[in-house]
Amino acid sequence: MTEKCTTGMTRRALLGAFAATTVAAAPTLSNAAGFLRGAGDIRRIRMYSGRTGERLDMIYWIEGDYIGDAVNEINQFMRDWRTDDVVRMDLRTVDIMAAAHNLMDVNEPYMLLSGYRSPKTNAMLRSRSGGVAKNSLHMKGQAADLRLSSRSVNQIAQAASACHGGGVGRYSGSNFVHMDCGAVRNWGG
Repeated sequence: MTEKCTTGMTRRALLGAFAATTVAAAPTLSNAAGFLRGAGDIRRIRMYSGRTGERLDMIYWIEGDYIGDAVNEINQFMRDWRTDDVVRMDLRTVDIMAAAHNLMDVNEPYMLLSGYRSPKTNAMLRSRSGGVAKNSLHMKGQAADLRLSSRSVNQIAQAASACHGGGVGRYSGSNFVHMDCGAVRNWGG
């Protein structure tokens, strides 16, 4: 079980980001299951993992309710692939990821580089790189490192920052963006 993130995104900021993207997202869901017909507010996440070969494309929230089975699949997908440890991801991070994706108006799924990281994995990565935080939000299931081949690091980071939901780190040299539900802040170049 992960610790709740108490700083960062407000419900109002997140709902605003989704409201701005609902019209753009709706046409891509025209063939969704019958129970979604007429659904006002839905959230969808699309990702793949270059490490495991797994893909995820699902609606995980409908009109105010998270879908339990979908959330479980997200948790499994975003596991520490090195240790196979699974935690409950903080869904505010998933919401930021989905809202940023909608703002960019792309169909391409995110490439997930890192979701949850076990303390063991984080310590190993920290020993190899100065850019890994000792108390990384990845270890709490509150962060993700993502890439899109059709968008630049700056474009992805701008979309994530527009959500005003948490931390956004630009890692241009490694071609990825960090998104988390911690305090609103930006770093990198």
